Amino acid sequence: MKTLFPDIRPYRTEMLAVSHGHELYLECSGSPEGIPVLVLHGGPGVGCSDKMRCFFDPERYHIIIFDQRGAGRSTPYADTEHNSSALILADIEQIRAHLGISRWVLFGGSFGATLALLYAQQCPEQVRGMILRGVFLGRAED
Repeated sequence: MKTLFPDIRPYRTEMLAVSHGHELYLECSGSPEGIPVLVLHGGPGVGCSDKMRCFFDPERYHIIIFDQRGAGRSTPYADTEHNSSALILADIEQIRAHLGISRWVLFGGSFGATLALLYAQQCPEQVRGMILRGVFLGRAED
């Protein structure tokens, strides 16, 4: 595919309270009845961009985007206290339950690909599939 889908606006945005005083920016776009896909941004610290919605056909996908702890529009910004991969995985599971999604596709790049792999190992029954790009693995032996 040489072009992305046209820009779309989310139909839902919110701040979701998670553990240790963190609040995550969360948005949904596309079709609420479509295939749920969770977008996991790289970083850590970067946050999602509006262009990340354009990787998916909004007629076919329920596109879920969030900014991880300390990143993007989440608060507290740039806070590293109570911010670990394990806590982000718990956040992902809280998002899934909050939105009432049973299974979803994970779309991750760089550190987001690492989070997708970790989540799929921890919660395989909730994962329909994964789309990984720019895979980053943090250990030399990987």
